[in-house]
Amino acid sequence: MTDQFVHLHNHSEYSMLDGFSRLDDMVNRAVELDQPAIALTDHGNLHGAIDIYQSGKKAGIKPIIGVEGYVADGARDERNPQKRSPFHMTLLAQNRVGYQNLMKLVTASHIEGFYYRPRMDREILEKYSEGLIVLSGCPSGELARYIKNGDMDAVHETLEWYGNVFQDRYYLEMMMHEHVPDQAEINEALIQLSSQSGLPMVVTNDSHYVRREDSEAQDILTCIQTNSNVKDPTRLHMEDTTYYLRSAAEMQAEWSHLPEAIANTVNIAESCELELEFGQTFVPSYSTPQNKPSMEYLKELCHKGMKKRFDNNPSEEVLKRLEHELGIIEETNFPDYFLVCWDIFNFVNEKGILSAVRGSAAASLVLYCLEVTQIDPVEADLFFERFLNVERREMPDIDMDFADDRREEVIKYCIDHYGREHVAQIITFGTLGAKAAIRDTARALALPLDLSDKLAKMVPLTLNIKLKDAIAESAEMRTEISRNRDARELIEMAQRVEGSVRHASTHAAAVVISEKPLTDYVPLQRSTSKKEDASPTTQYAMHPVADVGLLKMDFLGLANLSILDQCVKLIAETTGEHMGVYDVPIDDEKAFQILGEGDTFGVFQLESEGMRKNVKQLKPTTINDLAAMIALYRPGPMEHIGTFIEAKHGRAEISYPHEDLRELLEPTYGVLVYQDQVMLIAQAFGGYTLGEADILRKAMGKKNVAVMKAEHDKFSKGALEKGYTQDQADTVFKLMEPFAGYGFNKAHAVSYAYIAYWTAYFKANYSTEYIAAVLDSASGNPEKVGMAIREASRLNIAVKPPSINYSRSGFTIERDAEGNDAIRFGMAAVKNVGAAAVDLLVEVREAAGTFNDIEDICRRVDSKSLNRRTLESLIRVGAFDEFGGRGNLLESVDRIIATIQRQTKLRESGQTSMFDMLGESVPAPMVEIEISGSDDTTDQERVIWERDLLGVELTQSPFTREMRQQPENIIVFAADITADLSGQKRAALGQINNIRDLTTKRGDKFISLNLTLLDGDIEMVVWPNILEQNPVLWENGNFVSVSGEVRERFGRVSLSVETASEYQLKSEGQTEAEAEAVKNEPAPVVRAGFNEESQPRPVLNDPVQNTLPTSKPVAVAPQVPQINEAPSTNYNNSAPPIAEPKPTTTEETTLTTESAAPNDLDHGMNVGPVLVRVKETGDAAHDRYRVEDIMRLFAEFSGSDPAILEIETGEKIVRLEMPFTVQSGSRLTERLHELLGNGSVRTAAV
Repeated sequence: MTDQFVHLHNHSEYSMLDGFSRLDDMVNRAVELDQPAIALTDHGNLHGAIDIYQSGKKAGIKPIIGVEGYVADGARDERNPQKRSPFHMTLLAQNRVGYQNLMKLVTASHIEGFYYRPRMDREILEKYSEGLIVLSGCPSGELARYIKNGDMDAVHETLEWYGNVFQDRYYLEMMMHEHVPDQAEINEALIQLSSQSGLPMVVTNDSHYVRREDSEAQDILTCIQTNSNVKDPTRLHMEDTTYYLRSAAEMQAEWSHLPEAIANTVNIAESCELELEFGQTFVPSYSTPQNKPSMEYLKELCHKGMKKRFDNNPSEEVLKRLEHELGIIEETNFPDYFLVCWDIFNFVNEKGILSAVRGSAAASLVLYCLEVTQIDPVEADLFFERFLNVERREMPDIDMDFADDRREEVIKYCIDHYGREHVAQIITFGTLGAKAAIRDTARALALPLDLSDKLAKMVPLTLNIKLKDAIAESAEMRTEISRNRDARELIEMAQRVEGSVRHASTHAAAVVISEKPLTDYVPLQRSTSKKEDASPTTQYAMHPVADVGLLKMDFLGLANLSILDQCVKLIAETTGEHMGVYDVPIDDEKAFQILGEGDTFGVFQLESEGMRKNVKQLKPTTINDLAAMIALYRPGPMEHIGTFIEAKHGRAEISYPHEDLRELLEPTYGVLVYQDQVMLIAQAFGGYTLGEADILRKAMGKKNVAVMKAEHDKFSKGALEKGYTQDQADTVFKLMEPFAGYGFNKAHAVSYAYIAYWTAYFKANYSTEYIAAVLDSASGNPEKVGMAIREASRLNIAVKPPSINYSRSGFTIERDAEGNDAIRFGMAAVKNVGAAAVDLLVEVREAAGTFNDIEDICRRVDSKSLNRRTLESLIRVGAFDEFGGRGNLLESVDRIIATIQRQTKLRESGQTSMFDMLGESVPAPMVEIEISGSDDTTDQERVIWERDLLGVELTQSPFTREMRQQPENIIVFAADITADLSGQKRAALGQINNIRDLTTKRGDKFISLNLTLLDGDIEMVVWPNILEQNPVLWENGNFVSVSGEVRERFGRVSLSVETASEYQLKSEGQTEAEAEAVKNEPAPVVRAGFNEESQPRPVLNDPVQNTLPTSKPVAVAPQVPQINEAPSTNYNNSAPPIAEPKPTTTEETTLTTESAAPNDLDHGMNVGPVLVRVKETGDAAHDRYRVEDIMRLFAEFSGSDPAILEIETGEKIVRLEMPFTVQSGSRLTERLHELLGNGSVRTAAV
C-alpha cells in the first residue's frame, strides 16, 4: 500500500475570503510534503485554474483542476426560498474533455442557475459528465444531508443515480474535523454504504489554508467577509485548526482504519491526465464580402482609406510604409485581427462616437488608413515595429478609448454582431491593499476605529505600497507599533492578510471576442454589475485569458472624450457652428497660451498640481512638447523634466552620448524620452533590427540578469562591428538600460497629447461650452462639480442655480437679454436627485409650459419624479426659490408631498372626478398651499446646504464676498497652497470643518481639520501649544484668520498653524469698530432642519414642524387651459355654435346646505347669470354624461348672460364660470330641471 497522499479538496483565496491559501504557496507546500499532485476546488468557480496549472507544471507536480460545485435540490432554474441551501459536491477534471465539460458546467451554474449560489443540477451534470470525477462532497453534500435526515430511500436513490451516470468515477468522500455536527455518523454511514454498494471511498481534508498556523488569518478573512469580529461568539468560525495541507503521515494516522480511502487519492490523481496548450491564438475569422481572403480584403480597405486620408496623393514614403506594414501583418497572420478592429471602428465612426487609440497601435499606418486611429504615424515619426514585428510574434494589442457614456453601445454592437456566446468582459480581482488591510483587520479584531484610522493615515501615498515598505518609510508608524501593543498586533495580522483576494469585479476596459463559443476556452459568470442585460464576464483574469489564446481588446471609457462630444454639441446649439473634434487646428495660439499659463483645469492628463507646474514652465508650442511632457511625468524620467525644459528654452547646453545619436535625440533636446528611442539607438548603434530592438526593450524592462548579460554582449558585438569602441558601447548601453523599463512609448504619448490639446483648444476658445460639458461629466460627483464651478467663477462664467422651471437634467447654456452666456445648473447634478426623476419633470414642463406656482407643480407632477428626498434637496439648493423662501418651503414639504400623491392617485385611477369631464379646461379643485413671501433663510444656511448638495456654494454669502476682497497676501484659494511653498509662511482666511481629534506621542491633544476656502479645502494642523491658547475657537463652522508654515508630507500639503483668531464678518456698511462690538452678541437661533453640529453637512431629512395655518379655500389661478371644441354628442342642429371661449375662472367655497328654490327664478325674463349646481355621484360615466348634457344645453341657449356651474365635491363647492354666455329664462331653466331636478338652477348676482 502506498505511503503517499494527494489533497483533492482544497480552497484558495479565490474562495472569496473563505480560503486563505495562495496558489503558489499551496503548490510549494505540496512539493515540500513530497506529494505528487494537488487539486484546486474553490467554491463554485474556476478563477485560479490556469494559474495553479502553470504553477504545478513549473514545480514538477501534477495540477488537478476542479471545483466544489453547488447542486440545486431540483431544477437549477427554480427559485424556491425553501431551497436556498444547495448541496455541495467535489468535481475534478480527468482529461481535456472533462476540463471543457467542467467549464460548461460552472458557466451554466452561474448564468442559468444562480440563486444565492451558482447552482448546477442533475440535468446538466448528466449532459456534461464525460471526463469528470465526482466526490460525494462535504457534510453539506447531497448524500450527507440525506444521511443526517435519516432518509435512506433518498440515500439509495442518490447512490444509484450518480453511480449510473459517472460509473467508476463516483467516490464517497469522507473527512474529519472537530465541531462539525454529525461528521462521525456520516462517515460511519458512508463506510457501510461503500460496503453495500461497492462504491469506492476517498479521504479529503477540505483545506482552507496551507499551514496550521494560518488558521488565525483565515478566521480574520472570514470575519471581514461576514462583517463580524473575533469577539463575537456567534460568528461563522472554523473552530478546529486542521483545515490545512496535512502531510501524508498525518492523514494516514487519522485514517489508518481505511487505507484504501487514502490510496484512492493517489489513484484519482494518477487517472487525471489533463494537458493544456498555451501560446496559440484564436482570432475570430472576419466574414468578408464574397468570401475574399482576409488579407486581400484588408489590402483593399487600406488602399481605399489611404486615398481618402491623403487626398488621392500619398507620398512615396507613405506607399512604402503601407506595403511594409501589410507585409508584416501577412507574415504574422493577423489580418483577421485588423479586420475585426476595422469593423468595430466602422460602427463607432458611423454612430459618431468619439474615440482614440492608446498604446503603440497609434504607430500603425494601416490603422490610420482604416480610420481606427486619427494620427498620421508618418508625420508623427512613429514606427510600426513597436506595435508588431516578425521577431515578436505576439498578438498585437489595440487599446481603444471611447466616450465613456457610449462605451456600452460598442460592447452591445460586438455582442449583436459576433454573438452573445462569443463576447464577454474580463474579470478582475480586488485585493486587500495596505490601508484596506489595516482597516478591515482592525474591525475583525474589534479594535478601536481611531487606531485603525490613525495607522492607515500613516501609510505613505505611494501607489500600491506594501505594509512592509510603509513601515520602512514611516518613522511615525514604527514609533506607534513599538509603543502600542494593539497597533503592533494589528499591523502583524494586516501584513498576513494583505494582498488576499477580496472581491471580483469587471475589468474597466478588457473585452474578449472568440470565433467558437467562449466556453470552449474559458468559464463564464454573470456580470458583477448585476445588470440583467450586461454581457457575462470570464472567470479567468486578463493574463490567463491571454494564455489560453483568446483575442483581448481594451474598450476603455474616457470621460474627456464624452466632455469633448458634449462640448461640440453645445457649441452647435449656442452658435450654430458644427465642429469636428478631430479637425480642429493643431497650432492654435490661445490653446497653447492657456497651457503656458498653467490654466489646465479640465485639460486631459495635465490637471495635477505637479503637471500644471511643469507645463507652465515648459510653455509648450507644439503637440510634440505635450507628448514629451506626458512621457516624462512619471517615476524615473521625471528627474529629466528640468533638463528638457531648460534645453527647450536655450538655457542649458544640449549634449549627446555620441554625435551619431544627435539625429535621434535632437527632437527631445538630447533627453531620452521614449522607449522608441531606445529601440532606434539599438538599431543605429548596436546593429539590431527593430524587431530585435523591441525584444531588447522588453528584456530591459524585466531586468533578468542572464538575459541582460546576453543582450549586452550582443549590443557590444554589433557596436564594435559598426566601428564603435567598447567604452562607447558600454556608455550607450548603460544609458538605455534603466530607461527602457520605465519609459513611455511615443505613440501612446502622442495619442494622449492630442486629447490633451483638443481639451485645451475647446477650453481656450469655447470656455462656457467646455466648462458646461465638464460639469455635465462630473454630475453625480459633488466634489468635482464644485471644482468645475469654482473654475467657471475664475473664468468669469456665470453659473445659475438649479431651477424647476429652467434647468434640465444636465448642465445647459442660457443667453440673457444682453447676449451674455451663462451655465444653468443641471438638476440631476444635485445630490439625491436622479436623472430619471428630472427627465420626467422636464417632460411635464415642456408639454404644458413652465410651472406657475406650487399648486401647479402639485397638479402636474407625478409622485414618482418628486419624492420627499428629491423635493427637499431641490428646495435646499434653490430650485424652488421663485415660489417662496427655502425655509418656508421646507416647512411645507409634508403638505406638498401629500398633495402630489393625491393628484397622482387621482390621475392614475381614471376619471374619478367630475372635473375630468371638462377635459383640460378646468383644473381639479385643490387646497392652495400657502407659502410665506418672506424668507428668513440665512446666507449661512444656504451656503452649507449648497455646499453639501451641489459640492459648492452658489449663494454669495457675506463671508465669500469678504474673502474675495482680501489683499493678495491672504490666501483664499486652496489652489494657491502648493508643495513648492513647503517651508514658507502663509496667511489664510476660511471656515473650519471636519475637525479630527488626535494625540501626540506624549498624549497631548492636538487637532487636524479642513479650512474651506473659495475653491476647496486645505488641511491644517493645530498643535497643543496653539490649541490651548483658545480652545473654543476651533469649532466647525467658525470663520478664522490663520497664519503658519506650509508643510508637505507624502504628497499631502498642509498648513501648520502658528497664529489664529476668529474672523468677525462685517455687515454691509459696517465699520471695523462696529463689527468688533457685535462679537459679544448672542448667537442667532438656527432653524429646524439645519444641523449645526455637522457643518458643513446638514441632515437632509430633519423633521420640520408644520407651523403654517390651515389652508382656507381661496381662488385658484384663473389661467387654465380652454375648451377648444364643442362636445362630440349630437344635439339640436338649429343651435348656434359655441362662442369663442374666454378663460374659465374657478372659486372654492365651503359646502353649505343652501339650495336654489324654484320661486327664485324668473320664468320669462332675462334677469342675469344662470347658476347650475350639481353633485358628484362617484359614478364617472354618469357624471360625464350629465356634464355633456349641461354643456349641450348651454350651447343650445346661447346668449349674453353669464353661466356658472357649481360642483359639490367632498366638503367643498367649486364654482366654475363658463367661458361662454347663455340666454337665461324659463325655457332653459325648465330644460335644466328636467335634466337635473328642481332646485338645481337659479339666477344670481355674481
